[in-house]
Amino acid sequence: MDKDQTRWLDATDQATLVRRREVEPLELVEAAIERIEELDPAIGAVAIRWFDAALEQAAQATTDVRPEDAPFPGVPTLLKDLHLHERGQVLTNGNVALQHEQPVSTFDAELVTRMRRTGLVTLGRSTSSELGTLPVTETAAYGPTRNPWNLDRTPGGSSGGAAAAVAAGMVPVAHASDGGGSIRIPASCCGLVGLKPTNGRISLAPDRTETGLAVDFFVTRSVRDAAQLLDAVSGSGVGDALVMAPPSRPFAEEVGAEPGRLRIGLLDQHPLGRALHPDCVEAVQTVARRLEDLGHHVEPSWPTALADRSFDEMFFVLWAVSRAMGIEQCSTMLGRPLEAAEVEAHDWALGEFGRAVSGVDHANALASAAAMRRAILAWWAEGFDLLLTPTLAAPPLPIGALDPPPNNPLQALVDANDFVGFTGAFNVTGQPAISIPATWNGDGLPIGVQLVADRSAEELLLRVASQLESAHPWSHRTPPR
Repeated sequence: MDKDQTRWLDATDQATLVRRREVEPLELVEAAIERIEELDPAIGAVAIRWFDAALEQAAQATTDVRPEDAPFPGVPTLLKDLHLHERGQVLTNGNVALQHEQPVSTFDAELVTRMRRTGLVTLGRSTSSELGTLPVTETAAYGPTRNPWNLDRTPGGSSGGAAAAVAAGMVPVAHASDGGGSIRIPASCCGLVGLKPTNGRISLAPDRTETGLAVDFFVTRSVRDAAQLLDAVSGSGVGDALVMAPPSRPFAEEVGAEPGRLRIGLLDQHPLGRALHPDCVEAVQTVARRLEDLGHHVEPSWPTALADRSFDEMFFVLWAVSRAMGIEQCSTMLGRPLEAAEVEAHDWALGEFGRAVSGVDHANALASAAAMRRAILAWWAEGFDLLLTPTLAAPPLPIGALDPPPNNPLQALVDANDFVGFTGAFNVTGQPAISIPATWNGDGLPIGVQLVADRSAEELLLRVASQLESAHPWSHRTPPR
């Protein structure tokens, strides 16, 4: 099979070809490997390759299972190089010391087990910013990952490699994670669907907590792929502290379902008065008009708690403590303490700040997060169904735009915050949010918009996102070859 035959097909269509016996799982995987080998030298999306293991798995794949048990037989994917362990494979968290030592995981994360059950075949690990900190993917370990739409621009981060690989047509879906926007940010930069599920919808067992900021899921080409993947991998794991009730029906049935006339709030300015690029304003206002045309009521309204200037300080404390923990976890994987020269300057500085945070200060930050969560969710309790915002404050940044000055490594985080001011609040609240492609600007770069629902209301996001996808398709838009 020619490598381009399936390049732009979503995972659902690739799985359909396998079920019809028109292609074999091995052919899908071989074609994806060929595309990676051809395309990735210019993009830098695949950090670690385990092609031999993938070919062996694909050769043994069976299609004699029910679609609801294994919806994606033989469909190729990538695992993000951050946190998620796969037994027998290397994990480096984007860190140069771990890249050198190549530590091998001794267990499977629960999500990895579930991915395998879907029939997905993992070809390797996609690039991530070191420890998932920055919303760009440019590391000392692997160099910059580039946006397939314009190689001088970032694909976003921290799941930049995942989004770049899907946008370039290397694989149709790729695992991603989101602790401050890291699914939605690269989805917006790369013209993809980026769904952040409700915290607790997908288990982070056995070694991470689902009560924090981060969730795991995927970036996809289509809304239907996101829905089917959510059906396949959601659910609690043993010992999870946060357990979500299952949906009343499969998420896949929400794609194309009538959402009814919804009340949607529009946020088309930066809630803190910071700069918002005209391309992003145009994109969110365009989608607002489209929603009105589809019969929804859209009005300028948004949770006023998003304008609380104390959010940045609270989030910084939580983020810094998380980075200090991440550095310690890397040290454990290495079997020795990481040294400052082995960690990127902004991460080391952030980790040092996190180590200096007192227990009382951390507890106060958690209390502030809880208060903000309640204040933001009160807006939904007033009768709104969805919030529409830009995903980002600017189009994809040039490569190197967030390089910190040598004398102030934390400046990268300040600049990053200006870029991603619409995503992090919903990691604090734990709400589901989705970025979908809205427009392409005059430079040919995709611009995404974000829809946010009340907790546990992924079905509403999927209905409306699929409604927009049907009325204003984006699958025909592909990067220049």
